Amino acid sequence: MKVLVMYVDEFRYNPAQKNLDSAEEITEGASFNNSILAFIQVEESDEENDLKSREKKLVNHLKWTARKNNCNSVILHSFAHLGESKASVEFTKELFNLAEKRLQNAGFETSQTPFGYFLDLEIKAPGYSLARIWATL
Repeated sequence: MKVLVMYVDEFRYNPAQKNLDSAEEITEGASFNNSILAFIQVEESDEENDLKSREKKLVNHLKWTARKNNCNSVILHSFAHLGESKASVEFTKELFNLAEKRLQNAGFETSQTPFGYFLDLEIKAPGYSLARIWATL
């Protein structure tokens, strides 16, 4: 799994193009302030591991990043462009749902961008060291 995490002062998205036939219809966008925005690519090799172990590793990384940025809001964004290998849609979506639930149980405000869409994005992010963290998990 590859993860690019950004602390964002502001983040907005609008659905631009549906790219997964099974995705629910989404027409409205959303906006967020003072959040951790996680661009996540779940890889084929992640499916060889226990789903719960992958979820725990992802959540621990996101919680650490949030603490370093004094932040309590996390946005999960499926971004299958951080590497060449991709996990199945089903595995990826399940991992996102489990990670979101674990974050909520830990007191975080969470959201997921629409799964199966290309999105128009607006990002305002500060320029300091821990505002952008890339990791292979």
